[in-house]
Amino acid sequence: MRAIFRPESKYKAFIISLITFGLSYGLYKAVLDNYLAEIVHMTQFDRGVSEFFRELPGFMLVFVLALLYEFSAEKIFKAGALIMLLGMLMQSTVPANRIWVTSAVFVYSLGEHMQFGMRSTLALQYSQAGKGGAALGVQNSAYQFGTLAGYIFIAVIFYFFAGKSSLYRPVFWASSAIIFLGFIFSLNMKGQSRQDHNVSRFYFRKKYFKFYMLEVFYGARKQIFFTFGPYLLVLFYGAGAMAISILFALSAIATFIFSPIIGKIIDKFGYKIVMVMDTLILVIVCFFYGFAHHLFSMNTAFIVCCVNYILDAVISLASMASNVYVQDLSDSPEEVKATISTGVSVNHLITILIALFGGWIWQVMGIETLFMLSAAFGLCNSAYAASIKVPEK
Repeated sequence: MRAIFRPESKYKAFIISLITFGLSYGLYKAVLDNYLAEIVHMTQFDRGVSEFFRELPGFMLVFVLALLYEFSAEKIFKAGALIMLLGMLMQSTVPANRIWVTSAVFVYSLGEHMQFGMRSTLALQYSQAGKGGAALGVQNSAYQFGTLAGYIFIAVIFYFFAGKSSLYRPVFWASSAIIFLGFIFSLNMKGQSRQDHNVSRFYFRKKYFKFYMLEVFYGARKQIFFTFGPYLLVLFYGAGAMAISILFALSAIATFIFSPIIGKIIDKFGYKIVMVMDTLILVIVCFFYGFAHHLFSMNTAFIVCCVNYILDAVISLASMASNVYVQDLSDSPEEVKATISTGVSVNHLITILIALFGGWIWQVMGIETLFMLSAAFGLCNSAYAASIKVPEK
């Protein structure tokens, strides 16, 4: 990693904390869908509403970061960890009803989204010149490595204790403890960067308009898979916590392997080509996810959906290309941080609507319509990416 990151940067503490936060998220994510379906008894529409509140902090991020205007990226990263910890402690203790559980999901998500923009920002700031894509790939792999460990742990636990609904709360407590450990590791990241006072707190620039539009299209298509992909497997195919955690583990292995590869592809061939090409696979993935049960037996359709879920996780890595695009256009690291964070909020303008209405579309029009909508957003993303003019070096 010395060839990718600047030696004087705090990249080691950054990578270790990412692995730890990934582990806590892996434990949480592996059981969340089954917890909501089996214990909280959420329907498709209820799941969409809960996801609306999970994604709402992403839209709020631009305002939250305006309040943290003077903070360095490292400090915001650490603050996000503390808020994640609060949310996970809530999930470990509140009653298992829709309102309390959704509130805990919201608090955890607020901290998670604060960290989300900072992860890419710090990876780019710590990278060597011309190694931005590779640094983003390593950052993604480190986080996926942690989530993989969490998924495998859950798969093993539920293999030996299948059907034990009493395990969900202990998993949330374990995740809380690991978040706290990750926060301790992150204290070694002692960045002293400050926001440029010539830069607006609410950072919108005309030159980034295409980046904002790409975030809208990507956010819409990502949200459908992230929220309703696993829930389809739980509600429609009857997948248990062990099966879901194994699927997430395989997905994490795939992204762990392909993150640095795709990062290098971005550096070698350019972000524009990567952003355009990923949709060709996406259309196939969406078709089979929505129509597999019409084409195959239920058991075969379940396997087909699992394979396509993993493929979607891999092609989603192409979203790293848009961050490299921002770095190419920007004039300073502060501008990169502000633009990526604003992009997260722009992304969530559409994702909160998709989350809210996605469950309704599923119930009224069927899962086929929902995933064809995802393919349509992906095609719009590629068409818009094709219009990008790559700036001369």
